[in-house]
Amino acid sequence: MIVRIVKMSFKEEEIENFLALFQSKKQYIRGFEGCTFLELYQDKHNPSIFFTYSYWESEANLESYRHSALFKEVWAATKIKFNAKPEAWSLDQLVSLK
Repeated sequence: MIVRIVKMSFKEEEIENFLALFQSKKQYIRGFEGCTFLELYQDKHNPSIFFTYSYWESEANLESYRHSALFKEVWAATKIKFNAKPEAWSLDQLVSLK
């Protein structure tokens, strides 16, 4: 399993637009083959900063998504709203306590 974390910082005037975009596309991202989990977080002290957390069955599934028409559409509409360069990490989960 791959855990993908993406940190994004938005122009203040674009926050609501980003949230509307995410709301309209979240079920398609989560429904993409190999995606088993998707969450969106907003920083408590800086409301311009957001993180997405997604779980992928394999790196191949994540790469397939990253090269898909869905990703290209969502990313093109998202990146124009940024006020800083996004950061992303692909991680192996070592421990999970629930």
